[in-house]
Amino acid sequence: LKPSRNMSTPASNQNPTDTNQESSNPTINMNMNVGSSLSEVEETLARIRSHKGVEGVIIMTKDGATIQSTLSPEQTNAHCALLSQLSVKAALIVEQLDPDDELSFLRVRSQQREVMIAPDKSGYILVVIQKIA
Repeated sequence: LKPSRNMSTPASNQNPTDTNQESSNPTINMNMNVGSSLSEVEETLARIRSHKGVEGVIIMTKDGATIQSTLSPEQTNAHCALLSQLSVKAALIVEQLDPDDELSFLRVRSQQREVMIAPDKSGYILVVIQKIA
């Protein structure tokens, strides 16, 4: 796993009525490539977790197998099972609408939390769960 590609949500996709959104979102700079050292992954996870409101970070396969998580085992299993399915379905929708396009980032926002999902071409998914201030 190696941090490199900027997968942050562009400002044009942000809700203009939410004035506090920009300051509370961590920028996700992560491209998961095989061969990176474990310390690089740990540093990246620590940097993401240090952002205000971040409740958890998960790295998983597109099939929902956990690689690393900062959540409890129960929370991790629940999130991996559901979010891997959501990510796969969202990717299929994007592909069906435009065969030349692919899903690069998915953001789900509720009244209390925001879930940011960054799938990677190599089959990994980075998930950041953030409490809304």
